[in-house]
Amino acid sequence: MTRLADPRPCGAPSGSQQWWPPVMLEPGWVDEHAKTFDVFHLHFGFDAQTTSALRKLVGALRKNGKSLVYTVHDLVNPHHHDDDDHRAQLDVLIPAADRLITLTPGAAQEISARWGRAALVLPHPHVVEPADLVRPRPQHDAFTVGLHAKSIRPNMDPLPVVRVLADILPELPDAVLRVDCHPDIDDPASHWYAPGVLDELREMHRKGRLQLSVHDYFDDDALWDYLIDLDVSVLPYRFGTHSGWLEACHDLGTTVLAPSCGFYAQQRPCITYGHDRQGLDAASLRKALRTAYEERPAWRAVPAERQAERLRIAEAHEALYADLL
Repeated sequence: MTRLADPRPCGAPSGSQQWWPPVMLEPGWVDEHAKTFDVFHLHFGFDAQTTSALRKLVGALRKNGKSLVYTVHDLVNPHHHDDDDHRAQLDVLIPAADRLITLTPGAAQEISARWGRAALVLPHPHVVEPADLVRPRPQHDAFTVGLHAKSIRPNMDPLPVVRVLADILPELPDAVLRVDCHPDIDDPASHWYAPGVLDELREMHRKGRLQLSVHDYFDDDALWDYLIDLDVSVLPYRFGTHSGWLEACHDLGTTVLAPSCGFYAQQRPCITYGHDRQGLDAASLRKALRTAYEERPAWRAVPAERQAERLRIAEAHEALYADLL
């Protein structure tokens, strides 16, 4: 089985980390390369596509006799304030797909309820490399709680979560709160500008209520270093479906406090607190953090099980592709 390399868009600089709409989503690419592939498997990357463009993509696949497989990672788009566009895209892709895959039973149930389609449930494979699956966790005296606000994408609401965490930390001996974010949230010229957020975080840092770290995007190695140094990682999401971040924490043995929205609790073991579009349940967040502090759950992927799981996932994909062909 061969997976084609992702073609670089015309004009995209070599080595750039900038996201570009995938060339493979263009109907012309499908027409031109129809003899080079058998199955078209879509995961991500269609955010910038109109529903009309997606219908044309589906039409090109049909015209060339190619099957469409779609893995439904997101039932709501974490990068969009308004869900209408993503819902309209799903209204094209999910009915048109020859086979559907998703990560959790809850997502499969929602797909069935909304579109009348059955989705094969396959877990997300391990995120970190095998060498990091066996990496020893560092020993330290402090109980470190981390919240990474990144560039505060639309599904994040970090400040209310940070305020509750900072309030409860003095009740937990040797506990510290580390908050990370990217500098673009303080840049008025940036798409991610979030006025006032860094001002409040800096003031909380000045008062000793948290440790603030403002930096550019971590590469993979730096991200694994960051996550494995945390005892707890708090996901400040108010809507969403699944999380690769949670998978990485599971690989490295970092406990996750996950919001009640989405299907995070069906992915891997975690502690859930109340947080959705209606707001934050502060009491449940306090309880979740206290549970993590007092019980210190040792949830970590077993390397041999993760490797076996990855093989089962690959075999399931191969069987699905073979059935389509």
